[in-house]
Amino acid sequence: MPLLASHRKPRTPVRIPSSAVGFTTVALASVTLLSTQSATAAPSAPKPSIEDVQKRVDTLYREAGSATQEYNRAKDATAEQQDRMDTLLEEAAQRADKVNEARRALGNYAAAQYRTGGLASSMTFFLADDPQSYFDQDQLMKRRSSQQQKAVDDFRTQQLAAAEKRTEAMESLRTLTASQADLRSSKQDVQDKLSEARTLLSELTAQEKARLAELERKKEAEARKKAEKLAAEQAAAKEAADEAAADAATAAAAVSTRTPADTTATGSTPAPAPTASGKGAQALAFAESQIGKPYVWGATGPASYDCSGLTQAAWREAGVDLPRTTWDQVNVGTAVATADLRPGDLVFFYDDISHVGIYKGDGMMVHAPKPGAYVREESIFYMPIYGSVRPG
Repeated sequence: MPLLASHRKPRTPVRIPSSAVGFTTVALASVTLLSTQSATAAPSAPKPSIEDVQKRVDTLYREAGSATQEYNRAKDATAEQQDRMDTLLEEAAQRADKVNEARRALGNYAAAQYRTGGLASSMTFFLADDPQSYFDQDQLMKRRSSQQQKAVDDFRTQQLAAAEKRTEAMESLRTLTASQADLRSSKQDVQDKLSEARTLLSELTAQEKARLAELERKKEAEARKKAEKLAAEQAAAKEAADEAAADAATAAAAVSTRTPADTTATGSTPAPAPTASGKGAQALAFAESQIGKPYVWGATGPASYDCSGLTQAAWREAGVDLPRTTWDQVNVGTAVATADLRPGDLVFFYDDISHVGIYKGDGMMVHAPKPGAYVREESIFYMPIYGSVRPG
């Protein structure tokens, strides 16, 4: 039996367009690449802890305080240099006037000589009707010659002095320009530090801000405990000194009834406990009257202050002129130990001496803390103490 022919149509192979193949390949490759990148990409940096934010903000404020002192120093230098520049310009103008006067004197002599002309001395003698009048005229001409020489010398002196003043003025201008550049740089540095601190604080959530405030309260509480400890130690030292003074007074009264031979056994009288000086009390009273006024960097009052602006104004009220910056104020007066602080003493903070406050007593001070805060009373142990001085 013959084989029956198949009625099925032969299968035509399906052909995929090359463009479609290219698109599919690229798509698969993209998916694979994205998957690989997702798997191997480095994880995003973790958000800093509140403790880290607090440390960073504190550091920025401290650095801003140091930059503020740079600004204060540059501002003072600029003001002083501007005053010197104005003085030199005035002196240069005065010298220029003197040069012009000397020049006019020379011009008068030159004009007179041109009008009268000049004859040889021998010819003048032979032409003279009266020999005696010749000798008189000759002496007059010699005096005129002497005056002319003096005019020339004066002109040269004034011209040299004017040139020196111009040179001084140019040098002063260069110094002033450098001071102004330092001022701008310091100002920008302060603004950058404060801007970064504000940005960090603005990015915190309400919960994080509450946590930060709690850390701040804890820090203040620890500082207050240290202040209370210092206050207790100072009170105990005062009590011991008062008792020693009373014993010394009793011994002195007993000595007055003894014979001179018996007085050699008496001990020396101890020094009285330290108390606030009159000037220190005045400075402190002024500082306390400023409590509640805002901190503004670079400010010296009366509406606002930075830290060294407040101490400068307070001691000026007591009749003592302090320099503008903390770096210079720390070198004025007598250094004192923390245990020996008296009201009115200046307490400096941080290794870079970028902050200062006025000691009140009992381990507390009055100071202008930082931007966004107000002049207030606070423990001296809130910040690391560098040292203390007594200005007056």
